[in-house]
Amino acid sequence: MAKVIMTADDSASVRQMVSFTLKQAGYDVVEAVDGEEALAKLRANKVNMLVTDLNMPKLDGIELIREIRNDSRYKFMPIIMLTTESQIAKKQEGKAAGATGWIVKPFRPEQLLAVIRKVLR
Repeated sequence: MAKVIMTADDSASVRQMVSFTLKQAGYDVVEAVDGEEALAKLRANKVNMLVTDLNMPKLDGIELIREIRNDSRYKFMPIIMLTTESQIAKKQEGKAAGATGWIVKPFRPEQLLAVIRKVLR
């Protein structure tokens, strides 16, 4: 059975590109337009990994990660930040919240897949 990866990003074009890249590599994908929708879909689906943007309406990526890490079922789920933000302070904040990794947009599909293969076992 294919691993399920959720992508949470308020940009439809980024969601489409991530989704296409992951589906081509054999993963199943669940899409969310913001952090609130990601939480709802996470609770409704079996998800193995999350790829999330930082800057989203309603619930940003760091708050989303904090919410997820507060749920013991997702304590060890890999979470990758995929964002335009590259400041060290933001990366440290993401890591402190529980992010597994950080990729700066724009991303190369092979870069995303390499990170996913590394953290998703």
